[in-house]
Amino acid sequence: MRKITAGLFISLDGVVEAPEKWTRAYASPEIDQEIGAQMGQADTMLLGRVTYETFAASFAGQKGGIADAMNNMPKVVVSKTLAKAEWQNSVLIKGTDELSKLKQQQGRNIGVSGSPTLVRALIREGLLDQLQLNDLPDRVGQRQAALRRRRQPGAAQARRLSGN
Repeated sequence: MRKITAGLFISLDGVVEAPEKWTRAYASPEIDQEIGAQMGQADTMLLGRVTYETFAASFAGQKGGIADAMNNMPKVVVSKTLAKAEWQNSVLIKGTDELSKLKQQQGRNIGVSGSPTLVRALIREGLLDQLQLNDLPDRVGQRQAALRRRRQPGAAQARRLSGN
């Protein structure tokens, strides 16, 4: 059975949203190697709408290096609002129901890059097998936190996200 794995950049104050706006100062060969290793374990990319649109705008029509990898990898986009997914090798699904079937298919991991809203939905549905938080020494402020606090006291539920 395939695993759904996710990797998020996270700031000291728990922000994961829009890493393209605050992570550039920390770019390094080590971080590139770690991202490459995560991507190398997957043969399918799973994306939410916002990340899909950002990646498609950045890589569609580009050639060479990471653009080739991004364009050629099969992509599954989870969105209730996106009308169609036109970026090369992309399939649109409207909810997480189909992901259990995808996990049963032969292949390597299904990797989520970014997509914090999707990651939270995968955790909620019990579909996320591994979450890797790549922490960076920065405080970002008022953006989307990785995990939102529950409103109901005592409603928290522990989940094992990785066998490691």
